[in-house]
Amino acid sequence: MDPLSALRDFTIRGEADKIIRINDEFRFANDYSFPYNAKTAYRSHQGSLYTLETLVYFIQNPHLKHTDYLQHARAAGVPSITFVDRKPLFEYLTGKLNTNDSIVFPLPQNPNPNSDIEINLPLVDSYNVINNVDADVVMGDTDNNNNVNVNVIEESLISMINSMERPVKDREALLECKSKDFYGVLVASTRREEERQRIESQQRKDGLVAKSRLMGTEDRGGYAGGGGGGDDMGYDANSKSKMLHLKGGRFGEGVPIILVPSAFQTLITIYNVKEFLEDGVYVPTDVKVKMKGAKPDCVTVQKKFSTDKQRVMTAYEIRDKPSALKPEDWDRVVAVFVLGKEWQFKDWPFKDHVEIFNKIIGFFMRFEDDSIESAKTVKQWNVKIISISKNKRHQDRAAALEVWDRLEEFVRSRSHS
Repeated sequence: MDPLSALRDFTIRGEADKIIRINDEFRFANDYSFPYNAKTAYRSHQGSLYTLETLVYFIQNPHLKHTDYLQHARAAGVPSITFVDRKPLFEYLTGKLNTNDSIVFPLPQNPNPNSDIEINLPLVDSYNVINNVDADVVMGDTDNNNNVNVNVIEESLISMINSMERPVKDREALLECKSKDFYGVLVASTRREEERQRIESQQRKDGLVAKSRLMGTEDRGGYAGGGGGGDDMGYDANSKSKMLHLKGGRFGEGVPIILVPSAFQTLITIYNVKEFLEDGVYVPTDVKVKMKGAKPDCVTVQKKFSTDKQRVMTAYEIRDKPSALKPEDWDRVVAVFVLGKEWQFKDWPFKDHVEIFNKIIGFFMRFEDDSIESAKTVKQWNVKIISISKNKRHQDRAAALEVWDRLEEFVRSRSHS
């Protein structure tokens, strides 16, 4: 009996647990024994024949979800089956299906005992497909059998060759780079990006200064929400150089301010806020500290957004020392990234956090798989909770855009109040 038929027979009888591996072979109770790496007659959708080792491991672990099965098989060093093959293979081995297209050829179960044909092959074990082929079929004495003979021999040879093959690495193993450190690559690429942004930022500032001088002071009047043709984010549609004033419900004149915590236990700090808000990429603070070294007193971030007539650039100052703000500076504070601690607002010119988050929009950054306790306090405040993944950096941009959308909506509502 061939390995696949033996495995199916034991599975249907509910005796799959009696298949035990001893050294390099599987023993089916006291009935059969086959090499553990013998190729079976079941072909995967990827084209290769499954080994007995693979099928035995699968049918002895039918309760595992496919993702858990893949992890367990990889840990055990056993080649796994594909998700596509999972259901039809299980139904065949358990007897729900009598056959399917994946069974490429029936292995002869009654070799010709009178055959004196001897085929010498480099592979010698207790299960050899070639030696199980009927001698009359192999030799063939009529032309009508020629095609059949060739196909049987080819399939037997392929089975023999495959039985000697062992996978060195799978697709996931190729992506693993043990003992490799890509920190240097990250540092170099980040520095190049920072230099590019610095040059672009300087060019934009030079352009604004030159344009401001050409237009003249008298042409820069009219604030949004006040009496000029302003856009939703507070820029004058003519000069694009002033913000709303917050006194009496208006934002103060000048560049708006966003406050971030100075403590390192928060996700967003003055070290990494620029990459997150401008580029939509979260870089841990400790990585940025190693690359930049000295802590900046102030960081400028810029955001492009569209109005009814054109695209406009908005600049924001990022600071982490509220105690250094002058009274008039507080009129320009539009947002704050909160740490989740009451002491963060000590000595702020507001009576409590209720007043703070009525006048300033608050954001709390967290990892999506953090415990609920980490956000327990801020859930009692009027702040927006923004979640990011610890590992999926391609999702950072959506979180950054959510911050900008919330901020623009808040500024728009305040300017119209």
